[in-house]
Amino acid sequence: MIAAAFVTDDMYTIIEAGLGQIPERCRLAEDVRAVMQWHRDGLSYDEASERVHKKWDENRAHDWCHTISNAMVVALGLLWGEKRFGQTLTRAVQACFDTDCNGATVGSVIGILYGAKNAPAEWTAPFSDTLATGVTGFHRVRLKDMAEETVRLIEAVATG
Repeated sequence: MIAAAFVTDDMYTIIEAGLGQIPERCRLAEDVRAVMQWHRDGLSYDEASERVHKKWDENRAHDWCHTISNAMVVALGLLWGEKRFGQTLTRAVQACFDTDCNGATVGSVIGILYGAKNAPAEWTAPFSDTLATGVTGFHRVRLKDMAEETVRLIEAVATG
């Protein structure tokens, strides 16, 4: 999905690109496509979210972190977010389940569509171009520096 977001802003195409990496006939693909159909059918976000919650119980240890339930939530965020940065992120988190992962996945896609310079300041300013990590040697780093280092490493591997 992330790679597809660099070449299209159509959420159905982006989601289908992700689904193209798994077997066409599997529970994951079927359930994500069901979410896509709910969107096409005009269900509200709340109705779609309720359907996910009827199928998966986030209070059970397995369901809240299951791949399928969370992929469905990611699809909810992308489709009902209407390409609006904040709404896309909050739709993915509002549905619950594995909120940090779902927010990050949806954030990656919507971030690509907006680009760093066009992302709303209320979402980017609090970071002050700083990332705090638990990685030795990178405890407090500038996001810009990490992005540049990532590109440098990709280029080194590609030419190496």
